[in-house]
Amino acid sequence: MASRRRSLATYAVATLVLPLALAACGQGGDEVDVDVTGTAPATPAGSSPASPSAGGSSGPGAPPSGRTELPTSKRPTVVGTVVTGLEAPWGLDFLPDGDAIVTERDTTRVLRVTADGEVTELGTIDAAAPEGEAGLLGVAVSPGFADDGLVYLYVSTAEDNRVVRAELRGDRLGATEDVLTGIPNGFIHDGGRMVFGPDGHLYVSTGETGEPERAQDREDLGGKILRITTDGDPAPGNPFDSPVWSWGHRNVQGLAFDGEGRLWASEFGDSTWDELNLIEAGANYGWPEVEGRDEGTIEGGPSGDYVDPQAQWRTDEASPSGLAYADGHLYLAALRGERLWRVPVGPDGAGEPEEFLVGDHGRMRTVAFAPDGRLWLTTSNRDGRGTPAEGDDRILVLKP
Repeated sequence: MASRRRSLATYAVATLVLPLALAACGQGGDEVDVDVTGTAPATPAGSSPASPSAGGSSGPGAPPSGRTELPTSKRPTVVGTVVTGLEAPWGLDFLPDGDAIVTERDTTRVLRVTADGEVTELGTIDAAAPEGEAGLLGVAVSPGFADDGLVYLYVSTAEDNRVVRAELRGDRLGATEDVLTGIPNGFIHDGGRMVFGPDGHLYVSTGETGEPERAQDREDLGGKILRITTDGDPAPGNPFDSPVWSWGHRNVQGLAFDGEGRLWASEFGDSTWDELNLIEAGANYGWPEVEGRDEGTIEGGPSGDYVDPQAQWRTDEASPSGLAYADGHLYLAALRGERLWRVPVGPDGAGEPEEFLVGDHGRMRTVAFAPDGRLWLTTSNRDGRGTPAEGDDRILVLKP
């Protein structure tokens, strides 16, 4: 009999990832042509009205708690628009000089975006083969960028998903070099988020491509969080002598380390619960045997205990994608839920989620903290599942 553990309080290796389940959150492309234009961020004054609440769900079958108004000073507030006219922006990371590297899933463009809205196309990734949720996905800037100039990209090709890298020389990307190949790909559930950990290794999320059995097969790279060296080898200390760091995931879309060096992950659910997970090396997060918190036992689990999520949402409230951490809080961008979630985290795990910007900007894909401490948030209304407004897609800048 396999039980699902309620929480993870301490970790020998302080790295954890949380899946926030997104029910069939697809990203089909659309054919609208929009020119990229930049708009300098406004001063920290007016913004779109926020709709905060303490709206997390405490367990299976439990409705969200009632809305609680917060003081304006405690609400994440939109203070400007960095850029408009993007097409399904997906990956976002910052260079040491404060400029951002942004990927577009369907055009396969890699862009440099400055804080004042200047956009430069650095190149396209010819190996990418966009289809459904696949395409040019995550990006991670090398922690040694000042010396090596490398940018890592997650690419869906015609054969597989893979991690590649390229050297950024001025305003042009050089040729890509394969780092890790053979990750399963599909029309849906391709994972694609990447982040460098405090240990200098690269953490990579993968999806089970709509084939749930992959998630419970430790020899399969689908439905996992991977931990690799900068050259693509299994990182020292991995639990299974392979790239696999954790398993039993459906489709992890967000990765972030907190101030204690723990790894969190947001994950799309199927039809009931999206998840936020704290990741433990070698742990099994249960998909497809369980979705959300189990609150009991599961007969016949293949590997013993499953790990419960730290927070969960109904799939129409979240479909969480990007994840970022600062000052004791995780911030999650929600696609189907069309809102920004903020979750306090501490030594004992995650607290009660709060929701903001509900319905104000449509689908939200990626969040990242800029070097100046403000939060960049991308919309995803041109991904085939949204309703684009004039100027979509855009990058908003928030005062957290």
